[in-house]
Amino acid sequence: MVKTSDREAMASQLVFDLGHRPALERDDFLVSECNQEAVKWIDSWPKWPSSLLIMVGNSGSGKSHLAGVWQAKSGASVLRSDELMDLEDPWSLFTPIAACVVEYNPLKFNAEALLHIINTANEINAYLLMTADKPPSKWPIELPDLLSRVRTAPVAFLNDPDEKLLAAVMVKLFSDRQLKVEPEVISYIIPRIERTFEAALKLVSELDRAALSERRAITVPLTKKIMHRYS
Repeated sequence: MVKTSDREAMASQLVFDLGHRPALERDDFLVSECNQEAVKWIDSWPKWPSSLLIMVGNSGSGKSHLAGVWQAKSGASVLRSDELMDLEDPWSLFTPIAACVVEYNPLKFNAEALLHIINTANEINAYLLMTADKPPSKWPIELPDLLSRVRTAPVAFLNDPDEKLLAAVMVKLFSDRQLKVEPEVISYIIPRIERTFEAALKLVSELDRAALSERRAITVPLTKKIMHRYS
């Protein structure tokens, strides 16, 4: 006969992150003072004063969401930072659509290739949207021409949220996972959580996993338990 503790352990082991599909349309993006500048840049395309726009924000700030909105709007191709390592033909990035999204990672990129992409965009009047965790002034770039290009490009910042926006983000994150959470749970979380999108995403994921594992609703007691565990 299987003991209760053993059944709970087995149930916990059987909890897999099955994933979820977040709503990533333009109307699904929550706008506040912390991100309205970046939203205006995306909405104003193609009336950009430069072929290059750099969008900066911490992990979970909405960079990928807005980049996806712009990609759908412009038809842009997408290039991950590690794909810069062996890029041979930057022209192909702007064919047939003269637009491209580049995800910048200082640990995985080729300075010469990135400079070539930026120069190509300038030559053919294409548009290039780069996303990064830090502003260009903090990028470890030694190539003078590239340093000049990125430091003179316009930068759109997505800052950490205020409490009102963070509460709205929490509601959206739960909704994306089809989880119904009472207002008192959100009210309990907001004053106690680090005010970053990354922290909100992590907590929602942990609560989803815990609720599934323990076969219970997401309540204030469960939230208190999880937040204490990961504090």
